[in-house]
Amino acid sequence: MPTRAAQSALQCTPIFIPVLGEQQTVKPLPLAFAALVGQALRNAQANGSLPTFPIPELKIEPPKRPEHGDYASAVALQVQKLVGKPPMQIAEIVRAHLPSAPFLGSAEIAPPGFLNFRLERTWLAAQLDYIIAAGERVFQQPDGAGKRAQVEYVSANPTGPLSVHRIRGGVIGDTIANLLEALSYDVTREYYYNNAGQQMNILGASVQARYLEMLGLPHTFPENGYRGQYIRMIAATLAAIYGDSLRDAPIERFRQLASESIFYRLKNSMRRVNIVHDVFFLENSLYEDGSVAETIAALRARGFAYEHDGALWFKSTALGDEKDRVIVKRNGEPTYRLPDIAYHRNKLERGFDLIVDVFGADHAATAPQVLLGVKALGYDPACVRTIIHQMVELVEGGEARRMSTRRGDFVELDELVDDVGADAVRYFMLAQSPNTAMNFDLDLARAQGDENPVYRIQNAHVRCAGILRRTAERGLSDANADLSLLGDDELAFIKKMLETPEVISRAVAEMQPQALAVFALDLAGMFHPIYDRVRVLSDQEEIPGPMAAARLRFYKAAKVVFARLLKLMGMSAPEIMERRAKSESPDAVTENA
Repeated sequence: MPTRAAQSALQCTPIFIPVLGEQQTVKPLPLAFAALVGQALRNAQANGSLPTFPIPELKIEPPKRPEHGDYASAVALQVQKLVGKPPMQIAEIVRAHLPSAPFLGSAEIAPPGFLNFRLERTWLAAQLDYIIAAGERVFQQPDGAGKRAQVEYVSANPTGPLSVHRIRGGVIGDTIANLLEALSYDVTREYYYNNAGQQMNILGASVQARYLEMLGLPHTFPENGYRGQYIRMIAATLAAIYGDSLRDAPIERFRQLASESIFYRLKNSMRRVNIVHDVFFLENSLYEDGSVAETIAALRARGFAYEHDGALWFKSTALGDEKDRVIVKRNGEPTYRLPDIAYHRNKLERGFDLIVDVFGADHAATAPQVLLGVKALGYDPACVRTIIHQMVELVEGGEARRMSTRRGDFVELDELVDDVGADAVRYFMLAQSPNTAMNFDLDLARAQGDENPVYRIQNAHVRCAGILRRTAERGLSDANADLSLLGDDELAFIKKMLETPEVISRAVAEMQPQALAVFALDLAGMFHPIYDRVRVLSDQEEIPGPMAAARLRFYKAAKVVFARLLKLMGMSAPEIMERRAKSESPDAVTENA
């Protein structure tokens, strides 16, 4: 049985569902209204006002015109054929059978049969208390409770420093992982470390050649070798540590030392943008433990592998592919598909309820083929979701620059972070749809005014923090705040904040994490004009104590929500805006409490 306090909380705020301890999870408002409409249909069916029929999935959305209400249902139009009555009459029946709910202020009918709902103002204001009490876990949802998810992202070949292009997938994947945790999934963040294959041999040969060159010894640089400055740096480090003792070492030794050096650097670079993986899965382990050989044997046994023209082929056409695919070349070297199939088999064997793969555009063709391979092995790949992100170009002064690790012509992540900061990297990489090739506007990312979305969102948090500091200095408290004193501006903003759970759910369901960035910017855009109008402290006008207390409670809650959004995006939530050297005036950025 729930405690008396928990029962009270449930009665006052039915969309917020208490769970163990002091933590709470939340149901998005559209789902709460859908539950009301569903219950109204069942009530009407029970007393004969409506015939019995299966209740369809009920869609609740904001009306196209805000003056029509906060949320709307077209249920009467949905069930018209099942009921055999005019939609307006059905809507009236549904309205008459709606159960009471503290968040429901009114239900109105509009042609041709819409039900328009308005939130109850007192309930809306009371959500500030929930937000403040929930703190860092505000808008936590129970959808994934008891489920395990794995998100694989970055997984760049360890043949060079992390490039700007690769980190886009890192930001997308890390944000998806954050969102899944907000849905109460137990999330494993994983990096597939491609330390097998021909590219690693080329890396070893490249470092070996530069090492011998530095010793003044005969060498031949591979025609398709890696030519970046980082190769010379690794070779110089080896020369400083080992002297000439590696002059006769095999390429495998250079491959190992180069891989370790680059791996260490990759992890440090990712940490700078708040990306930390739980698991680094080594590709070569799939060969060492026999997984690749087992995969070949299983494909053969199930009739999905055959030899032709000296190569081993995957019979993917039997599963709908346009043509069969080579998985082992004539020279015995596996193609990327084979270890990837073995790896995904491993993922499914680990029992994850949801698997998310975040790949660059170079995987667009092979990713579906890998899932066909998993299906050929007898596994159901339905739990695997794939996000393919497009390329990134850095743009400055109208000039773009493409990147290639092998040619050494690329911009490193560390260089970009040094230039614009980690938060700008996180936001800009997230803010556009993964399906869209993006131009990273360096000039905009460096800006320290409202034109920069990073600044705009973080400054909303800074302004809330400033109000809390200044009111604390003056001894102003929000204890016993009368929230009925809040005006239309504040209530409209609270309603907007309460859209957060829906944004989180939709971003995960559609695998479109940029929805979070768009929402955060919209919320900040709504906040700043309210901040200018709704004062807690003012030298120009007298703010009555009860009004100031209610507004202080409002800004406390807004600060919690902005902090939550920033954390979900992997960004910092500063208390003070530090990069202020070029700001035009203090009033433009500092607290106007």
